[in-house]
Amino acid sequence: MILPVPARRRTPLAPLVVVGLALLVVTVLVAVAIGPAGLGVGEVARSIGGHLGLDVTPVPRLHDAIVWELRLPRVLTAAAVGAGLALSGAVMQSLTRNPLADPYLLGLSSGASLGAVAVLVVGVALLLPVAAFAGALLALVATFSLARTGGTLTPGRAVLAGLAVSQLCAAGTSLVIFWTATGDSYREILSWLLGSLAGSDWQSVAIAGIAVLGVGGIVLAQAVRLDAYAFGDTAAGALGIDVDRTRWTLMTLVALLTGAMVAVSGAIGFVGLVLPHAVVALTGPAHRRLLPVTALAGAVFLIWADTLARTVFDPRELPVGIVTALVGVPVFAVLLRRRQGAAWS
Repeated sequence: MILPVPARRRTPLAPLVVVGLALLVVTVLVAVAIGPAGLGVGEVARSIGGHLGLDVTPVPRLHDAIVWELRLPRVLTAAAVGAGLALSGAVMQSLTRNPLADPYLLGLSSGASLGAVAVLVVGVALLLPVAAFAGALLALVATFSLARTGGTLTPGRAVLAGLAVSQLCAAGTSLVIFWTATGDSYREILSWLLGSLAGSDWQSVAIAGIAVLGVGGIVLAQAVRLDAYAFGDTAAGALGIDVDRTRWTLMTLVALLTGAMVAVSGAIGFVGLVLPHAVVALTGPAHRRLLPVTALAGAVFLIWADTLARTVFDPRELPVGIVTALVGVPVFAVLLRRRQGAAWS
């Protein structure tokens, strides 16, 4: 359940989406231009336009390669991953009626990381997306099975079970690395576990983008059902919703989405936790409004987080997961302070 905010007149959805899309386009152009090569926003736009078949003035071949082969795939991957993680957090918080729920807290990210590392250390990178999804799905099943042991599923039990499964998966990941990783592979895997978009290419854009568009479209079509969960399982059932089937279907979709995101970026925390709470102040809790705006906000947020990660200590690069944590923790603390006295269940 998203943290409630005082009722007031909301901005219509269409202007929010238009402004969000415009901000995303500007963010992409500016982020691609930032870096040691000294590119301009206009030059970036012409390079992209040229590859899209538009009649534009050509840019130097080296600059075109920097834009199209290096920076643009990374920025677009960051946008897709940010949108996917934010969307996952919003759905999980609603289905569990828990404002602390996100893919990281309920064990999905740790499970996806365990599956991904298991194939990375044996050198089967082609299976990484499948392994990440399988790990996320198994972690989800383990979390809800453990939470239901000896009682009904409640938000508090889900969080506690998720923490336990997350720690178990983290221990399994450490064991796999300790037992099999050799040489410099330790550093590579550690960087990936902290979240990194450094190796992004057009294949990464395709995996993350298709997952976001596919799952996002299905989830948005279920917005009314997600609204019903805010009143509890009994009320949702009274409205004719198959509560358990809908919950497991949407959670499986979230596991698929999380697995795809982890496969291309590693484990990145706080995006799914913070963004839904920040956006609900603009949209209100109705998911038809909340979900698309949250996805756009997540895309913009992670692009800037990754831009900071690759430029602040240039030529050294921070894992983007460190940046999201450094930004996410104080932002979430501010959100909590602004909502003192709000209900959490």
